[in-house]
Amino acid sequence: MKTAFFAAMLVIALALLALYWITTQPLVRPIALTAPSVSVERLQAHVRMLSQTLHPRSIENLANLEAAADYISKEFTASGGSVGDQWFEDQSEKFRNVIARFGPDEGPLLVIGAHYDSFEATPGADDNASGVAGLIELAHLLGRHPPLRPVELVAYTTEEPPHFRNESMGSAQHARSLRAVGREVSLMLSLEMIGWFDDTPDSQAYPLPGMSLLYSDRGDFIAIIGRFGDWAQARKAKAAMLGASDLPAFSMNTSVLIPGVDLSDHRSYWNEGYPALMITDTAFYRNPHYHGAGDTYDKLDYRRMAQVVQGVFAVVQSYSGR
Repeated sequence: MKTAFFAAMLVIALALLALYWITTQPLVRPIALTAPSVSVERLQAHVRMLSQTLHPRSIENLANLEAAADYISKEFTASGGSVGDQWFEDQSEKFRNVIARFGPDEGPLLVIGAHYDSFEATPGADDNASGVAGLIELAHLLGRHPPLRPVELVAYTTEEPPHFRNESMGSAQHARSLRAVGREVSLMLSLEMIGWFDDTPDSQAYPLPGMSLLYSDRGDFIAIIGRFGDWAQARKAKAAMLGASDLPAFSMNTSVLIPGVDLSDHRSYWNEGYPALMITDTAFYRNPHYHGAGDTYDKLDYRRMAQVVQGVFAVVQSYSGR
């Protein structure tokens, strides 16, 4: 009886250890990759433009939404990327994704995206002007340091309700277009809220009790979120991001049943069978102003946001073989 009990306990312990290893990506060694500096002033200027001057940029304000797309297109063009629009129609209204391409035309594609629309009439500084600002500055880095493999930066429209989880999401349109032509995608990264950081104890919440024991109770890190099947990609991205700066990067590979895991544009690529990860400050698990009037540009941490962009650039380098 005792032998059977201890054997069962051993099996349970090994299963928990395996789950911990798969879920949290422990013992990842940073890969030292050169990541150029990113201007905190430019990041703030982009977020202020999108969340204040062009506020609100929602489907209820199509003129501002279109102005935001124009602003992003202008910045992408200035970066030196090959810029184009992906137009689509929903409910008799036309919308567009803005795409900047870097590197060669052929080969497995790395997609990095962020949605530029905001939730209803909220300023949407962290959600998701922060992600778009990061995308713009990443474009300028890639313009100065061209990747050896193809990269597409995509600013998506219509991520927010009532489009969320529908085929009318901008990211769904883009992912489906890649699948339709049989394009190989090595990885997609969704930049979803990357500007809110808080060093205060208990400033970080989680979807399940006890998770602060595995990660941190402070909102002082950037998170890399993926499915169980994206384990290798998460490990590679984490190693690159950890090597780019001193910003802590935690990763979680888990089930989509965990609340929040699939709440952004990476979900569209999962639906098409592509590996995809979300790079995030964890949204409503940290930012108290999520989808609220208080989500304004002056509350964000642009120094650490710049480190996130450096980390994403390092991921591009790691996929480019540098």
